[in-house]
This record gives sequence, structure tokens and C-alpha cells, in this order.
Amino acid sequence: MDNSFIPQIKPLEKDPKPEFQNVQNDPVQTVVPGDAEMSPKKSTLIPNILGRRKISPQQDFGGIKKPVNPKKKKIILSVVAFLVVFVIVNSLMFLNLYIKGKALLASAKSLKAAVSSQDLNNVQKEIGNTKSSFSKFKSSYKLVSWMRIIPFFGSYVSDGTHLLNAGTYGFEIGEVLVETVKPYADLIGFSGGTGAESGEKTAADRIDFIVKAIPDILPKIDEIAAKSELVKKELDNINPERYPVKLAGKEVRANLETALNLVDEGTELVTTGKPLLAQAPELLGLNSTKTYLVIFQNDKELRPTGGFITAYSIMNVDKAKFSPVDSSDIYSLDAKYKPSVEAPQPVIDYLKGPYVLTNNLYLRDMNWSPDFGESMKLFTTEVEKVGIKGVDGVIAVDTQLLVNILNVIGPVGVSGFGNYSTEIISECNCPQVIYELESFADVEGPIVWDPAGTGKIIYAPANSDNRKKIIGPLMNAILSNAFGQPKEKLPNLVEAGFKSLLEKHVLFYLFDGEGQSAVEDFGIAGKIKDYDGDYLHINDANLGGRKSNLYATQEIDQEISVLKDGSVEKTLTITYNNPEKQDGWLNSVLPNWVRIYVPKGSTLISIDGLEDKSDPYEEFGKTVFAGYFELRPQGVSKVVVKYKLPFKVTKEYKLLIQKQPGKDAPLYITRLGKNEQELNLSTDQEIKIKI
Repeated sequence: MDNSFIPQIKPLEKDPKPEFQNVQNDPVQTVVPGDAEMSPKKSTLIPNILGRRKISPQQDFGGIKKPVNPKKKKIILSVVAFLVVFVIVNSLMFLNLYIKGKALLASAKSLKAAVSSQDLNNVQKEIGNTKSSFSKFKSSYKLVSWMRIIPFFGSYVSDGTHLLNAGTYGFEIGEVLVETVKPYADLIGFSGGTGAESGEKTAADRIDFIVKAIPDILPKIDEIAAKSELVKKELDNINPERYPVKLAGKEVRANLETALNLVDEGTELVTTGKPLLAQAPELLGLNSTKTYLVIFQNDKELRPTGGFITAYSIMNVDKAKFSPVDSSDIYSLDAKYKPSVEAPQPVIDYLKGPYVLTNNLYLRDMNWSPDFGESMKLFTTEVEKVGIKGVDGVIAVDTQLLVNILNVIGPVGVSGFGNYSTEIISECNCPQVIYELESFADVEGPIVWDPAGTGKIIYAPANSDNRKKIIGPLMNAILSNAFGQPKEKLPNLVEAGFKSLLEKHVLFYLFDGEGQSAVEDFGIAGKIKDYDGDYLHINDANLGGRKSNLYATQEIDQEISVLKDGSVEKTLTITYNNPEKQDGWLNSVLPNWVRIYVPKGSTLISIDGLEDKSDPYEEFGKTVFAGYFELRPQGVSKVVVKYKLPFKVTKEYKLLIQKQPGKDAPLYITRLGKNEQELNLSTDQEIKIKI
């Protein structure tokens, strides 16, 4: 049979194992028969019988071009165009903000220079210029304020808005303040005021004029206080914890915290200062002469309210003019006094001296309570028994007040006693005035009176009479010199007095109820405060350690742990250091009774570093941990206390630290988690930390 007409069929070749391609992530791939260019990439999902290659959207597909979706192309182009415009517009906005910011900074520098020049007209002018620059900057900032909706970054934008709102109120305060002081500009050392006072007037004349003008100033204080509260309200929204500790090597968080604290303190001063300002004419004897018992507390021999009571003076104040009436040594009062009040046990146990013979308290040791008002209630009641009556209150001062004033007015001479200055001398490595006062206060020891009450002196150190004679003449010389200063010195004098008040080197106890309330509100009454939160007050008493507090320093470390359930445990470490050698006169072993006031109901876990300790007790609505230790010259002592607070915290931890009068500014380090704060406690401080 002829097979030529039968189609020849070649036997099928055995195909290799099918290959698969993954098209999930390659939507433009396809398979074209007969394609000579085979992809080297092996497929895994679809059988690849004849090979594959990539086809672009515009490539010939069997003679037909695959079209691009016009809607998709339009969307892409629109997005790109929007992003370009967005970047350009925001760049221009930030550039404009930068330019306005530089202008504002330049205006602020001019305002600072105007204040330094003490030209009130120039200050008013520069406030206007700076306010104008500030308004332009704020308007530019509003253009970028929409960014507050952006996660993370938006919180910083919101902070900027709060800061600018606070600035607006700040400028309003500045304008009110300038208008308020204009009539008295010359009296506070500024030129350009509207008053007609002569530049030759003394400091006393200026103070007298200002005090008489207080009724006219008070309404303005209300306005300033209200606006200050608005500033504080805005700034309270800023959380320093969001900011880095340092940026480009410069402190950021600490400076921000300092600035916010200053605003809080300033607002509080304005608010609490108004009642005191309202009472000032009465307290300064504008309506009738006032008589005050001034006591001198030696802070170099530290006692609970600021120092050992070494001397006193009776002083009249008439129309803001001070005049000493009488002054003497505290021992002269004790010579007339018959002790009848039971002494605290630590005084009996460690001070010894006269308490070997009697358990009753002498006048010189009656400032045992850390609350100055409580101590003075007892003291004024008892001194009436030795003839000090008819006073309107007590003013306590320490040696630091004298140093602060002398730093401004310079050396003063006291007839019969020599010159006094703040020059540091080698004999004690301290100001010369301190050295001389300590020489008069305690040459070889205290005067010892006959315990039988005969009024006779059993022992008296050399020159013991001088220490009671120096007080009156020295105070009179300093006051006369200070009030006679020219107008250029008045601002610095006011600053020195204000600093001494805030740092508790001057304390007041007044018999008038409104007056006492005013000094308590302003924080110059030495009062142990109530507080809703954690609280700390460390109170030390030198029980016969000479003048060791001239050299002894103190550092406090607080380690705070907030547990998962919100309960709080604290480790408090108090480090005492005396770097100087014993000299047998100023520096000696310091027998110290320490009292640590914490929130009422706190639980003591442990206390170490004390040679003797009392059981925890309650006083002034606080729980107290107390005990005794000795600090030796060139020595270090540590007291470590662990305790648990009686409450829990959730979102915020708050702490009030109250400074003991008479101390300088001990270093406090507070740690909570990653947060660490350091401060030198020159006055009472509140600390707030976000949890």
C-alpha cells in the first residue's frame, strides 16, 4: 500500500518536568509561543511549556499595544504635583517663620539692653517693638500650626502654640507693669518716669514714698496676678519630659524645666505677695509706730528655726524708718529667767551644760520646734516674764542677711569696734564680718550663771561683754548706711533684701492676725506647710558642736520607685561632710539631732547611720523619723532612710521640699525611673514628674 498520502506523524518527545512561574508579583508577565528569548528564571506555579518573557505595557502583544489606564496616570500625576506644591509651600512657610524668629530675637535683645540701661521710656519703646515682632512671628506660626495633628511631631507644635499664647499674656503684663511703676521710676533707680522725685533722695526717702503709694498700686497687682495665672495655665500644658536632655551639646530639658519653674514661682509670688503688700503700710508703721523684738540666730550653730539665739534687739519702726531702742545678749535674759518649761529629751541628753542640773528649757533653746511660729509662741510668752512686753511681733535674722547687705553697700565702720566687710579671710576661710561676729559671740564658751538663781555669773569668757555691745551698733551702722545709699544702689539693696526673705534668712512672727496670715502666705513665716502629695523637710540641730555649721555641707539623694500597683517606695540618703580641720574654737565634732518630716502615715522600712534614734511619731500632720549622730572634722556621715508612702500615684508624682531656715542651698538629687533632677534648695521647691 502506498503510504505517501498518509501524513507522517512524528512520535512525541518526552517533555521535561513542567516548570511553574510565579505570577503573583509579576502581573505583566505572559507566555508567547515560539519566543526565542527564554527567561532563565524558573517558574514555580504555572507550567512553562514554551518559555516566557516580560512584556512592557507598551510592547507589541500579538500585534496589539496594551493601553495604560488614563485614570491611574492622572492620579499619579496629581499626587506628585501635590507633593511638590506641599513641599514648596511648607518650605516657604518655615523660611518665613525663621525670618520672623530672627527679627523677634533681635527685638528681645534690644529689650534686654533697655532694661539693663534702666531707662523706662526706652523699656516701654522696646516692649512695643518686641510685641510687634512677636505678633508677626505668632501669625507666621499659625500657618504651620495645622501640623499638631501629625503623630509625635504634633505635640511639639502644640507646645509652641501654648508658649506663644503665654507670651501674649506676658507682653500684657509687661505693659501694665511699666505703667504701674512709671510714677515711681526714679525711686527704684530708673530714669524716664512721670514722678517729680529728686535724684538726690536717699533710699529711705524712696522706700517711704513707695510704701505710701501702695494703695494705688494694689489694683494693678490684681490685674498682673490674673494675667500671670493665664501664663501659668498655658505653660502647664508643656511636658519637659518630651524633650531631649541635650541637643547639640546644650542642655534642653533642664533649661526648660528651670524656665517653667520660674514662671510658677513668679506667679505664686505675685499672687501671695498682694496680701503682704496690702499689710506693708501697717507693718512699716505708716499709721502708728510699731515695735519689734529682733532676734539674731547664729546659723553657724544651726538650730531648728535657723540658728542658736545669740542676741536680741528692740526696734521701733516709724514711717518705714528703723531705730534700735535696746540690744543685749541672750544670756542676760536667761540670767533673769527661771526655767519652767520642760526641755525636749534630745536637748537634755546631748546638749547637757545647764541641763545636767535642770530638765527645764532656757530661753536661748526655745526655738526647738521647726515651725517658727510655734517656737515664737513659746518664746514670746516666756520673755514677757523677764520684762519684754508690748512688742508687735518677732523678726529673726541670721548672719547671711548681713552678708547680703554688705555685698551691696560695701564695708561699714562701727565706732569702737572697727570695720566690717564680706572679704574672705584666711583665719576662717569665711567673710570677715562672720569671723568677727563669731569672735564676739563665743570667745571661750558661754556665760555660766549660778543655777541657784542668785543672778551671779560663775564663769564668763574674755570679752564677753563685747558680744552684747556689738549687736546694736553694728545693726544701726548697717541700717543707716543702707538707707542712706544713692538711688543707683536701691535696686541691688531691694534684691538683697528680697533674696534674704525668700531664702529664709529673715523670718516674721506677728501678733496681728491679718499680718501673720500675709507673711505665712508669702512663705516668710517659717511655717511647716500642708501639702497634697509627697513631702520632705530635713531639720538639723547642732547640740553643742561649736560653730561647725560654718563648714558642714549636706547633700540629699532621693531614689523613688513607683511599683506596678502605684505604690511608692523611697530611699533617702543624706550625706553630711565637714572638710575642715578641728580648731578647737569654730570647728569641732558636730553632735546633730536630725528630724525627717514625711507624709503622715508613711511606713518606715529601715534607717541606718544613726547612733541613737526615736520611734516614728507624728507632728504638724506629718510622720517624723528622728535620731542622733556625730559628724567629725574632715569626716563624712550618711543617714539612709527607706520608707513607703501612704498613698499611690498614677499619672503624676508631686513632691514639696521645704528648706530649713539658716541653711545655704544643699544639693538635692531626685530620681524616678529615667528622670533625674538636681537642684540647690535655696527656698521651698515643688517637683512634678510625669509617670
